[in-house]
Amino acid sequence: MKNTRFLPVSVALLLASGCGRSQPDGDVPSPPPAGTANDFAHYSCEVVHAWPHDTAAFTEGLLFHNGDLLESTGLNGQSTLRDVDLNTGRVLKEISVPAEYFGEGLTVIGSRAYQLTWRNGVGFIYDADTFQLQGQFAYTGEGWGLTTDGRWLILSDGTSRIRFLDPATFKVARTIDVTEAGRPVERLNELEWIKGEIFSNVWQTDEIVRIDPATGKVRGVIDLSGLLPPGDRRPDTDVLNGIAYDEARDRLFVTGKRWPKVFEIRLKARP
Repeated sequence: MKNTRFLPVSVALLLASGCGRSQPDGDVPSPPPAGTANDFAHYSCEVVHAWPHDTAAFTEGLLFHNGDLLESTGLNGQSTLRDVDLNTGRVLKEISVPAEYFGEGLTVIGSRAYQLTWRNGVGFIYDADTFQLQGQFAYTGEGWGLTTDGRWLILSDGTSRIRFLDPATFKVARTIDVTEAGRPVERLNELEWIKGEIFSNVWQTDEIVRIDPATGKVRGVIDLSGLLPPGDRRPDTDVLNGIAYDEARDRLFVTGKRWPKVFEIRLKARP
């Protein structure tokens, strides 16, 4: 179940944080050339800044758009599409999703925002600026994460498979099976397209994987264990989920379901 609360992380793991505090030159290192001896990397992170985040937001989709964060939240009867001020966490604009739908991944192509739902096989199309509903689209299986390379809608469904959909017809153009060292990587969740790669949260872990969109091979694993300090956790604090990238300023943001903060992080390659 996507709304099952994540088991608490041990205090030892939280203290052995994968993220420190520092100032960046740039948040996301460019991927190494495929096929080189060092085309797989392990990363930790440094926290550049933290901003407030609505602890009622069960974050399913996140992206950076026109200086704000666009966010899709989940749970039946609580799902929304919202425009959030990054600096204050204030919701500037919001539309509720009908109660029978559980909101999921979110992306924008041109002037349109596309939002998935979990088990209904229905996605919603909005005007990205006004949130006016413009239509719906259908897909098979579950909807988890959604992003775009500017051409395709790129969809995860909780398995190791990622689909590329035509945004005009919503037909599947191709698929990739995501693997790490030849083994399938299951429970791919929120997606973000960054510098020619797909970044994906892995549900119920503190990891983000960097995926080659041509082959499905994982080219890096980002360890975000301990990113949210123990003092910021509540009984209903849920899992890491939500990746947004500001291409213009090379900034990477992450958060989680019902987390009190959105973090800008800088990736640090481990030896």
